[in-house]
Amino acid sequence: MANDQQGHTAPEAGTDHPGECPGARIDGTTTDGTAAAGARRADAPDGPPGAAPGTPPEGSAARGGFGRRGFLAGVAGLTGAGASGLLGGPGAGAAYAQSPTAPAAPGSDARATPRPDAHPALRPDQFAGDRQLLLPEVVLLPTGPVRDHAVLIERGTFREVGPAAKLLAAHRGGPAPIRLDGHLLMPGFVDAHHHLTQSFGKAQAFGQPSEIFKTVWEPLEHALDEESAYLSAKLAALEALRGGFTTVADAGTRAPVDVAALAKGTEEAGIRCVLGKIVSDGTGGPAHLARWHSHPLVHPSLAIAVPEDATGPIIKHTADLCADAGAVLQIHVNEHLASVERSLKSVGRRPVDYLHHLGALGPHTLGAHATLLTPTEMRQVADSGAALSYNPVASAWKGNAVAQATMWAALGIRFGAGTDGTRGDGFRLVDAAESAQRLTYGLATGDSVCGAGALWLKHGTAGGADAVGLGRVTGQVAAGKAADYLLVDLAVPELTPSYDLPWELVRLAGRDQIRAVVVAGRLRLWEGWPTDWDARALVARAAEVGPKVVERAKIQRVEPR
Repeated sequence: MANDQQGHTAPEAGTDHPGECPGARIDGTTTDGTAAAGARRADAPDGPPGAAPGTPPEGSAARGGFGRRGFLAGVAGLTGAGASGLLGGPGAGAAYAQSPTAPAAPGSDARATPRPDAHPALRPDQFAGDRQLLLPEVVLLPTGPVRDHAVLIERGTFREVGPAAKLLAAHRGGPAPIRLDGHLLMPGFVDAHHHLTQSFGKAQAFGQPSEIFKTVWEPLEHALDEESAYLSAKLAALEALRGGFTTVADAGTRAPVDVAALAKGTEEAGIRCVLGKIVSDGTGGPAHLARWHSHPLVHPSLAIAVPEDATGPIIKHTADLCADAGAVLQIHVNEHLASVERSLKSVGRRPVDYLHHLGALGPHTLGAHATLLTPTEMRQVADSGAALSYNPVASAWKGNAVAQATMWAALGIRFGAGTDGTRGDGFRLVDAAESAQRLTYGLATGDSVCGAGALWLKHGTAGGADAVGLGRVTGQVAAGKAADYLLVDLAVPELTPSYDLPWELVRLAGRDQIRAVVVAGRLRLWEGWPTDWDARALVARAAEVGPKVVERAKIQRVEPR
């Protein structure tokens, strides 16, 4: 299918937008057409004033080890030298924090040689170019975290991932290797359920009864125009990137605008987007799928907000369109008790059971929330190969229940973690994913593990990519996948000493440790801000426009007493 390029190109240089900072625009260009700076640089040395570049801060130490756990068999500890050092570390359950001149851990093969600074003065310009050879201290692979590995990126793709010695030997002619001591290279988070045009009213949902789409979200989205929808989407994309998400799945907007406004916002921000279009009336699906078919960052999807919004034949036809196009059908299912009961009264079946009855439940289906599934419905999802989004923060803020995600995992159900537009922070999302399971199911059954950290990292990255239909594209640091990754600072108090990195990332890490966010091999954020467009101008404009949208919307809130 041909890709329609209209509707997602950046404005021409020289076109001013109201509310932007002088000389720079929120689409990434200055008024003279050049790139805007917009981010603080990291080229100053980390050491004390007057110290030579690369001198560690006073009292600092190199990274320690994360040890071994039974479920991470074969993973080496975080000890020894940097990316070019030898594997080795203390035994299970021990940590050994070395100083730059400390000897190797007792019993290891690492040589007692001075260690380079574990927190080098990296610069954003080091991540430019079509070919990069990166040597992080740790790489989070599908099998778990490993040391002494390198990553070769070519034209936005992970071309090779393997032992550092092997890649260095194979690429002596270039590119020059970039050492990333004290850093973790991990796949970017995937938000499996988002609403990009609800970012102006997130706090309007606080303290409200569970089912609020008729009183808050629909009025808010109906009050948007082209500019405000674009601003809302770009603001949400910026927040997502700052929180470590490299992909978001938008479940469709009710705003009376062309979804190209959303695509423009996400593309300019630089995030990968599964762009849903609501087709509850049965029209517009094929055109939307064709329009974005070949776009590098925008992946088309069809959406029906809830099963009750469309007739059975339209739901089945839409599901068939998605199956034929290799796209996903996004649909909210079994989220609130009220919607389950309406479904029982109108069609005699619960929502997921109804989709199964229609033949619309399959590998192309992405059901959102699914907090109120019966054992029969869970089996229907598992047997059909359908995917679900587990949205724990949405359950905490405005839900009736928490999805049984650990049961989903045991049944082999495909699922990702989603924010539902609540809070764009990947580390806090996976923390909430584990905590919600422990509080709602683990305590009652004596399950002190609840999947452990590795499970939630998986479903926050690779599992999410699979759920939104991009399992072959992103979600893993693996050869052939898009270079969508995070560079995370490990030399921080929260992760020192380190014994079990996956679980520590889930429970202890935060977005302030994310130094770089890279999508399709291109640096999108450096230490929280873009380097090539003025994000602060966007924030200022959104602060001006957002309240006006909320005022027009006439949202109906129940004021808590």
